[in-house]
Amino acid sequence: MQYLMIYLAAVNLAAFALCGIDKFKARHDRWRIPEKTLFLSAIAGGSVGFMLGMKLFRHKTKHKSFTIGIPMIFILQMCLAVYLLFIR
Repeated sequence: MQYLMIYLAAVNLAAFALCGIDKFKARHDRWRIPEKTLFLSAIAGGSVGFMLGMKLFRHKTKHKSFTIGIPMIFILQMCLAVYLLFIR
């Protein structure tokens, strides 16, 4: 359980950082982080970090794929957690 918490902290920090880095790159007309990579960071367990990054950096907030997709990933992850912890 301790390793899971460390993993989740690291992946959420990474997702948050990716969001900030991509926003910085967007503002400075530089090479961007692929959307696939951003979604994969959320799917890997960083959905909370990415949502916080979206809010703080105001990044990807006009893209429906992100404003709907990232919260849906979070909801699915919470359903999976409830299932694994309480139902199974």
